[in-house]
Amino acid sequence: MSTPDNADDPLYELRIEVGIELTEVRRSHPETEMDLPVTDWLFDPADAEREEIGLRGLLDAVEVLEEAARPGDPPARPVRYPPSTSPSASPPT
Repeated sequence: MSTPDNADDPLYELRIEVGIELTEVRRSHPETEMDLPVTDWLFDPADAEREEIGLRGLLDAVEVLEEAARPGDPPARPVRYPPSTSPSASPPT
């Protein structure tokens, strides 16, 4: 099995680790915990959902940093700004 050229890149390693964590969160099936009495929960389903959201955000940040590390390449996808921080949004009056 060969290793990719960027296997020593910390961003690549971080993306792999975050992907593994995200897979584990998805496999935990927090939605099935909701069917059990609260005393039988192994974890709070809301915590699992928050963790998944955080991991997705981290994965997006890693992808943005990887794109920025390749000067001259066009971005693979447009940068998305939340409505309140969009550069074209006018300041509140």
